[in-house]
Amino acid sequence: MNDFQLADVEPDEAALKRCFAPVVDAHTRILVLGSLPGERSLAQQQYYGNRQNRFWALMSEVTGVDLVALDYAARLAALLAHGVGLWDVVAQARREGSLDSQIRGHVGNDLAGLVQSLPQLRTIAFNGGTAARLGMKALGELAPRYRIVNLPSSSPAYTAPYADKLLVWRTLGDDVRPQASSPT
Repeated sequence: MNDFQLADVEPDEAALKRCFAPVVDAHTRILVLGSLPGERSLAQQQYYGNRQNRFWALMSEVTGVDLVALDYAARLAALLAHGVGLWDVVAQARREGSLDSQIRGHVGNDLAGLVQSLPQLRTIAFNGGTAARLGMKALGELAPRYRIVNLPSSSPAYTAPYADKLLVWRTLGDDVRPQASSPT
């Protein structure tokens, strides 16, 4: 007789997901916050690594730079050059798959600490409803200091037409500008 019982099995550690480090610098004027990287992003160790996610295409439209054509390091550098930073509201959580609705037992990132460390930050944009709900709670009374933009999710799971998503994402354009060289 086998003494192994299902109750003896430890919780699946593979379901614990962790976010990436923030991509910001002293010139960050807009911070785009997602919820937690999906499976493909985690496997590639890249923000928005799922090619079906429209983040890079949407940000290409906003910045005027074809980010999709660039390698990952160049994409991040281009965002920073345009004053755009990236991070996630969830530091770690248990989740099967990639859907935000499956996030369980999350631990939030220190959003308040990050935003207070960014002297030029003007806009905080939430990529999707979960990021907005959790992020606004984490920001608390700091939120009114910033322009808050609730973006339709760039995820393929959010099936709104691309054109509808783009209308809202383009509102970031006023804050997303390349760093100007010294005037002549």
